[in-house]
Amino acid sequence: MRDQMIETLRVYFSANILRHKMNIEIMLKKPMGIHDHTDWMAAVEQEIATIAEYEDKLEVLEKHFS
Repeated sequence: MRDQMIETLRVYFSANILRHKMNIEIMLKKPMGIHDHTDWMAAVEQEIATIAEYEDKLEVLEKHFS
């Protein structure tokens, strides 16, 4: 059970990193495709902050529980 929980968290954190990287790619390639954002720099910065958060979580998980 422990290993399954750790693996599930690893996959979850990794998938969220990919998700937010995709958001940045979309914003950089087709910014007009997402009309809700008006401050593109702030939106990209927020996505980067979210990636950093999930990378930190993944690092802690691997360092302390693998």
